[in-house]
Amino acid sequence: MRSPALMLLGLLAAAPALADDLYKGSNWTALASDRKASAVGDLLTVLIITNNTASNTVAKGTKRDTAMSGNVTFGNTFDKSAGLSFGGSYDGQGSTTRADRIAAQLSATVDQVLPNGDLMISGWQQLKVNGETTNVKVSGRVRPSDIDGGNQVLSSRIADAQIDYDGKGFASRSAKPGIVTRIFRFLGLM
Repeated sequence: MRSPALMLLGLLAAAPALADDLYKGSNWTALASDRKASAVGDLLTVLIITNNTASNTVAKGTKRDTAMSGNVTFGNTFDKSAGLSFGGSYDGQGSTTRADRIAAQLSATVDQVLPNGDLMISGWQQLKVNGETTNVKVSGRVRPSDIDGGNQVLSSRIADAQIDYDGKGFASRSAKPGIVTRIFRFLGLM
């Protein structure tokens, strides 16, 4: 009968360990670094924070007065004069004000690494709550230096950003104008 030490030694000798089996460089990061998105397929978190306000006021006015007059005289018996005047004025004004505030957080995937090292990203998130569906989509170009230590990037740091924030459901439908209002708007009556 063989001793346990000899059996163990035989097992170790039968299957030599190779360095390739013990170390895979793609799975190891430096001890003092953070894991940041850098290759196709990597994920990063996009923090969408926007606070937009816009207003536009237009005022226009025109006024026109035109007058014509004439006098006709024939001898001492016929003396007539006539006058004509007309005019018009228009005053119009319009004003629009819009304020948007969006705060969202979603994961995006690196779709492409550009030759200069920039990352082309895209991400999509759908949230359904009480019959309301909210879709958030984001895409654009991110510099690796704009990705923070938590693997996050602010939407304001995304170049060529396309952010789509859309919702559908009960509340969205009730916020839309009714059919009569839409017809009056189309006809220019509102």
